[in-house]
Amino acid sequence: MSSNDKRDLRPSSRSQVDHFLRQVAATPSTKRAASGGRLIFAMDATASREPTWDTACQIQSEMFSETAGLGGLSLQLCYYRGFREFHASEWVDNSASLVPLMTSVFCLGGHTQIERVLRHALTEQKRRKLDALVFVGDCMEEDADKLCALAGELGLQGVPIFLFHEGLNGGAGRIFQQLARLSRGAYCRFDSGSAEQLKALLSAVAVFAAGGRRALEDFGKSRGGVVRQLTHQVGKQS
Repeated sequence: MSSNDKRDLRPSSRSQVDHFLRQVAATPSTKRAASGGRLIFAMDATASREPTWDTACQIQSEMFSETAGLGGLSLQLCYYRGFREFHASEWVDNSASLVPLMTSVFCLGGHTQIERVLRHALTEQKRRKLDALVFVGDCMEEDADKLCALAGELGLQGVPIFLFHEGLNGGAGRIFQQLARLSRGAYCRFDSGSAEQLKALLSAVAVFAAGGRRALEDFGKSRGGVVRQLTHQVGKQS
């Protein structure tokens, strides 16, 4: 690992969270209140993610509770693992339907397949408007130029990517940041000690997808903390 990579291996800091919140606040949204939202939640299920998979499952299932009053949230789970194994669930609109899907998944060693995630999102966007793509992963083993081109295409079609980067892979982090920028989304790093912070930020993205900036502002007033910081930025952008 190079010294440049090592400079990027610091745990999540307040400044990084603030930067993520500013990015979300600046993300364009034409969502109308009470119209609901469509969000793809994609996860790396390769072996390196196994220690935190259960935590991620719990966080994802709780995203629905924050969007019920906004017309709801339709969510599709996607994950890759093993040898060229990629799965996309049916669209679900409640945690009771999602939990069995999540708990049936186990991690398998394999290479990343982020390109397949991005291509799948573009396909779903053609079928029906997507409001956001969330990706949770820890590394990247693919052609960065191809990924950046696909992220740019998603950005042109109004589908921001919100990337949550687990762990200490500095090279992957730099590519993830580029994907977020090109799609007009946001990037944030997290670690095993920041589950509650991750939960709050993911809930904020879900609210943004379901109800737009106005709904996000109302959500921040009730939740405070890092979400409240986000709504302060939204106020400046409105």
